Amino acid sequence: MNITNLTSKVQSIANIESPSMAQNFAWLRRGVVEVFPQPIDANSESESLEKRLLTTNQPLRVKLGIDPTGADIHLGHSIPVRKLRAFQDAGHTAVLIIGDFTARIGDPTGKSDVRRQLTEAEVAQNAQSYLDQMRPILDFDTPGRLEVRYNSEWLSQLNLGKILELLSTMTVGQMLAKEGFAERYKKENPIFLHEFLYPLMQGFDSVAVEADVELGGTDQKFNIAVGRDLQRHFGLKPQFGMLLPILIGTDGEQKMSKSLGNYVGLAEHPGQKYQKLQGVPDKLLEQYFELLTDLPLDKLPENPRDRQTLLAWEVVKQYHGETAANEAKEAAKTGGKEGAVPEFSLAGVQHPAKLAYILNVSGLCKSTGEGKRKIQEGGVRLDGDRITDVDTTFAASTELEGKVLQVGKNKFVRLVK
Repeated sequence: MNITNLTSKVQSIANIESPSMAQNFAWLRRGVVEVFPQPIDANSESESLEKRLLTTNQPLRVKLGIDPTGADIHLGHSIPVRKLRAFQDAGHTAVLIIGDFTARIGDPTGKSDVRRQLTEAEVAQNAQSYLDQMRPILDFDTPGRLEVRYNSEWLSQLNLGKILELLSTMTVGQMLAKEGFAERYKKENPIFLHEFLYPLMQGFDSVAVEADVELGGTDQKFNIAVGRDLQRHFGLKPQFGMLLPILIGTDGEQKMSKSLGNYVGLAEHPGQKYQKLQGVPDKLLEQYFELLTDLPLDKLPENPRDRQTLLAWEVVKQYHGETAANEAKEAAKTGGKEGAVPEFSLAGVQHPAKLAYILNVSGLCKSTGEGKRKIQEGGVRLDGDRITDVDTTFAASTELEGKVLQVGKNKFVRLVK
């Protein structure tokens, strides 16, 4: 059953059961690519997600796992987090799993080479950064609406016997059917044995938290299906998978990615966010509205330029508040290409120069010592990238020109000649 048919079926059932339930279903299915499994036909006895939602007498446990392999999240990462919030608002329990253990392996999905294994300290710092950036999206405060779990809690406790049990649930052939592995095997690129453990460990997360639903991008279907198999193996009711689109970046061509430079970071200055979103190609506007806002799609402005302005304002408002959104909008109107970011001239700075010194002379910190402390605490970013090495040095001003230097959430300067 495709998502359109699922939608009509849910709507008809929900209208009978409860008008408010129909509204909840409308938000839960917004932007969804696939819910699986689905009954083969209307007469099938197998359970569907919509049936479980309507007949359950307790909140469902809705899982989203995030591996903190980097320090920053972009708008593409926010899509499943927003869906998790929709489940929260519908009365269900969001289970946010920080993959502090799995991040040390790295999800091999879509990778042509083995990922660098992170240290425990790197993962811990990234995890805190992720949680800080998710606070504008999720309800962290209402009791019972959110569980934040770290998968080291159970994965670090697995002994060899339990690992062998997990390995015995899958064949090498099944693993090689996974798209990324199949490509690498065909190209004779190395596949290391620890990478085979990743889908099993992510699947075991679903066992550990007894998930009813798991959210993920369309590239996560294999891993979510493994979770269903493992739940069945351990005598639990298998979870449903809900797949969401991979967001196309601001270039209009490739998926949003920091390495491709077509991203909008959640930690970026509101003016930068506004400027980037105001330039989103016309062909992507409806998808961006559907996945990144709660605005009704049938009431959007007809003029593409008005749509771009509304999108930029709405997204900035979500993360920084209405005042910041209005300021970014006014700055864009008056020609402030990046929003009202004060400038600091590097002309009087002798290079090579340490970042801590630049933080001092730019006025972002009261002293070089304070600059060092802010760097150590993880509170310094350069164009959205967190810098944690207190000895970071720049050989020439050309390495910094045009970049935004940030301390905390509210202090910014643009570095100019």
